[in-house]
Amino acid sequence: MEEKIAIVTGGNRGIGFEVCRQLGKLGYYVILTSRKKKKGKEAASILKKEGYQVKFRELDITDPSSIRDFTKWVSKKYDKVDVLVNNAGIFLDSPNDSVLNMNQKIIKKTLDTNFYGTFHLSQAILNLMITTGRGRVVNVSSGMGQLNGMNSGYVGYRVSKTAVNALTRILADEVRDLDILVNAVCPGWVKTRMGGENATRNPEEGADTIVWLATQPTGGVSGGFYRDRKPIEW
Repeated sequence: MEEKIAIVTGGNRGIGFEVCRQLGKLGYYVILTSRKKKKGKEAASILKKEGYQVKFRELDITDPSSIRDFTKWVSKKYDKVDVLVNNAGIFLDSPNDSVLNMNQKIIKKTLDTNFYGTFHLSQAILNLMITTGRGRVVNVSSGMGQLNGMNSGYVGYRVSKTAVNALTRILADEVRDLDILVNAVCPGWVKTRMGGENATRNPEEGADTIVWLATQPTGGVSGGFYRDRKPIEW
């Protein structure tokens, strides 16, 4: 059976770590990436001990040179990439921030990671996928980025995820003639460092739809926004 290669950003903890585990269970060779080298290595070591094929690689998606180095390494070491899960993200907003007076640096820093990081890495890896004519890209978004029902609060995070949703549609249309499927997912409110202890879902539940989209068959869904394996409004 041909080995399938999956790249997961922000794979050292939370949803990303669980996505790595679930893809590993399905037989994928997982490249777990993290900005923090020590934590990334520790996470990969745990999954290796569980019997999965996992390789750690340092990657800072806010640094174009890091993305270039990572892409060069991937293209030299592997002859293809089957899956890219853009999971890495940050949440810097305070619940009391108003769009009328909030610090614009928060929005810029959030966009640098959540949108521009996702954009630049997708651009690089999709070009590798195009050489083989096949691949799956999953952008981890949020219901907070839905224009349908959009309201105030958490401006930086909302804007960044709305931008990720737009990017998803654009990328999916660009590769529509190939067996490359691009989708966005809202994992729900998950018990992670970002989601907090009051969240209603565990990481296993949060990862489920991401993995489902990452393993879509030829002719599967593309250009959609999903939660619990069902399409939701943009």
